[in-house]
Amino acid sequence: MLPALLTTEEKRVFMLLKAVIFHYHGLDEEERIDLEKTADDLNAHEEYEWAQEFIEQDYLTSFERARDFLNDIIADYPKDKRIQLINMVWEANNLKGYVTEMEAAAMLKLAKDWNVQEELARLLST
Repeated sequence: MLPALLTTEEKRVFMLLKAVIFHYHGLDEEERIDLEKTADDLNAHEEYEWAQEFIEQDYLTSFERARDFLNDIIADYPKDKRIQLINMVWEANNLKGYVTEMEAAAMLKLAKDWNVQEELARLLST
């Protein structure tokens, strides 16, 4: 999990990443509750609302638009932070007891973009 003291940008990245992965197959109630809890835990309600609006602008293209947005920002992040972000999504999915094939595919695409495929592969094999 990311540290509690995050910048506004980091909160946006965190909330968008988690929301777009959860929305990738259609957001269910358990995931919605998890997103709200994350916003509470990080004091990131504005960033959560921003992420929801980002997705709602065009649901069908939201993942690709988020991917472009995240890639522009995350390119400057150190590798350990990129790994941390992928790990956060993996752990969030594991909390609900499963990871859908679509969610795994989305995470693999992002891991490739961020050059952390090997680290995600290790997560997937555990």
